[in-house]
Amino acid sequence: MKVHSASFTFDTEGEFDIVEITGRVDEAVKDSGVGEGIAVVFAGHATGVIVLNEYDYALLEDLRAFMERLAPESPGYTHPVNADAHLRSMLFTPSRVIPVHDGRLGLGTWQSLYWVEAERRPRRRRVEVTVIGEPVSADKR
Repeated sequence: MKVHSASFTFDTEGEFDIVEITGRVDEAVKDSGVGEGIAVVFAGHATGVIVLNEYDYALLEDLRAFMERLAPESPGYTHPVNADAHLRSMLFTPSRVIPVHDGRLGLGTWQSLYWVEAERRPRRRRVEVTVIGEPVSADKR
């Protein structure tokens, strides 16, 4: 069994900024040397989420509208300043588990990983990737 950890950072532009991260996660999987296993993708932040879905402009606009409807910006929250951002991030998970096959992410045809920023202001974000599994076999190198 092999375990490999990696991380990467990026900047967001603020509320509802969407950053495509599939390539960076797949790069971490390739660097891991794991052939068959799982990749855990984790965001250690309270005001942003990792989404696994189709990366389509219309769908991303629908996601923004959906998050605004579920947790609108409002002065009526008890938590000061950014309760809406915290509530939005509670609606989605901060991590995803994805199978690894032949040393690559086992995503479906239209699936991508992306970060959705819930915070109103620009932020520097960090995503961790832990890959666990059996090493790539010698005949596949």
